[in-house]
Amino acid sequence: MSTACVRFLAMLAVLTVPLPTPAAAQPLTDARLATASRDTLTDALRPGDVVRLRVWREPDLTGEFAVDETGAVVLPKIGPMHVTTDSPMLVKSQIIASYSKFLSHTAIDVTFLRRIQVLGAVRQPGVYPIDPTMTISDVLAVAGGTTRDGDPEHVELRRDGKRLFGAISDKSLLSDSRVRSGDQIYVPERSWMRRKSGFLVGVALSAAVTAVVTRAIRH
Repeated sequence: MSTACVRFLAMLAVLTVPLPTPAAAQPLTDARLATASRDTLTDALRPGDVVRLRVWREPDLTGEFAVDETGAVVLPKIGPMHVTTDSPMLVKSQIIASYSKFLSHTAIDVTFLRRIQVLGAVRQPGVYPIDPTMTISDVLAVAGGTTRDGDPEHVELRRDGKRLFGAISDKSLLSDSRVRSGDQIYVPERSWMRRKSGFLVGVALSAAVTAVVTRAIRH
């Protein structure tokens, strides 16, 4: 057999070997879901958080339901469900699966609202249930917006009294900042120089105009 023929048969054998199925194409099994649950417990719901439930054409099932001090939330027709020991992804799938047992051909939307404290130079500081898909600017609006001296461009995310990740933009999503329940969003005040910049520019401009006029009069 010629060398060229041997090479052709070897290439044909390589091309006919079945390729492995990509991992991303595999279905999300219960085992993988449980693993994901254990890996993301740092983002688990906490007492004081809120489960927002929207069920299409079912107003009696729709609403916002708070997680109590025991870590349970009481949902219509389902009753109490413990939601603080698993990841939000797993809790969401469990809620949808529970309602799917007696609801068919309907849309079920589950959103978790985090309990966030907004402090600093805002008009209405306090604790608010916040959707992590909101931007920092949205959160500040919920708290009444910043005060005159507030600096929305240098907002800080604080946890246990410590600043995290440095200043964050008011355009940033909370989910990008890895916000957790109990975190604080703090709006600092602008520096004295920034607060008085308009006044100082006015003074400087007035002085410059006065100097020019005085020089013209002398000449």
